[in-house]
Amino acid sequence: MALSRWVIPFVLAGSAWSGAAAAAAPLVRPNVLAEFPHDANAFTQGLLHHGGTLYESTGLRGRSSLRRVELATGTVLLDIDLGTSEFGEGLARVDDRLIQLTWQEHVAHVYDLETFEPVTDFAYDTEGWGLCFDGHQLVMTDGSDQLFFRDPDSFEVLRSVSVVDDGVPLEDLNELECVHGLVLANVWKTDTIAVIDPKTGQVLERVDASGLLSQDEQASADVLNGIAHDASTGHLYLTGKLWPKLFEVELELPVTAPATPRKGGSCAMCAMGQGPNDGLVGWLIVLTSIVWRRVSPAGARSRAR
Repeated sequence: MALSRWVIPFVLAGSAWSGAAAAAAPLVRPNVLAEFPHDANAFTQGLLHHGGTLYESTGLRGRSSLRRVELATGTVLLDIDLGTSEFGEGLARVDDRLIQLTWQEHVAHVYDLETFEPVTDFAYDTEGWGLCFDGHQLVMTDGSDQLFFRDPDSFEVLRSVSVVDDGVPLEDLNELECVHGLVLANVWKTDTIAVIDPKTGQVLERVDASGLLSQDEQASADVLNGIAHDASTGHLYLTGKLWPKLFEVELELPVTAPATPRKGGSCAMCAMGQGPNDGLVGWLIVLTSIVWRRVSPAGARSRAR
């Protein structure tokens, strides 16, 4: 009887937690702060901001390129063309290198950040769609529901996670941006950006970026695809394939602050949120400890004191 008194509330709490984790992500709208010109002939596949400048990967065979772009004017400051058989895709910066994916060519090109001189190439087995760097690992998409975490030096796959919203795998994950422990992903053929917890794959928030272009502008444009984070302001830059404009926006993102175990020790609560079921596991560990203290002779003596 004493055991059930403590077990039942925790089981119910665990069930409630599991249900909350599977709930549909809330929908938010970005606050537009400014508009800038963007090359309407650029089939944007990757975008990043560094040092006040934009770096852009463009696609389509025979038109794919890597560009350095002046933010205020949209002027291309430096560019190189990919091979005519290659289709440029996601782009990430790792220190003084740029890494550019290709769609179906199974090769990532590595360039010097300043000169765009080729440094090396990486091979991979999947299609290449989106890419970002979180400061430790590269995060990559292949058009499925998977995020692949890769070593930035070897491009070796370290792990992968399925992205889920409302209990359903979210496919067509495209261009990526890593921001403050989160992964932002364009969802192909939509005006939606999924805000993802990379530890669990759970979609925490959906950004509705529809209506940025006017009806006339949208008539000759393709889909939303391009997210760049300005670390100095916290703002984001959004654009799309063949878009004539780039938008500076403000967005309130979820805060993720995973607990860190003390050095040389462990923490039951630190397990919460590390995987699809790990939060429940953490609660069960805590429950076990409480129940043991309640029913064990040592626990009884402790309570008596």
